[in-house]
Amino acid sequence: MPTYHIEMLEGRTLEQKKKLVEEVTRVTVEVLGCSAEAVDILIVDVPRQHWATGGKLWSEPRE
Repeated sequence: MPTYHIEMLEGRTLEQKKKLVEEVTRVTVEVLGCSAEAVDILIVDVPRQHWATGGKLWSEPRE
């Protein structure tokens, strides 16, 4: 049973998340030949103040 852990910055809509899990599931079934019911996906919304790239928090202004 494939399990995906997806971490992303908070702010995506429920519709975007639904589309994401539908597509990840579809591709997994296509590539691995498993059933859709075998695919688990965990989405973690990370607050911008808890994520940094290049030494800068995403909650800080970007240039």
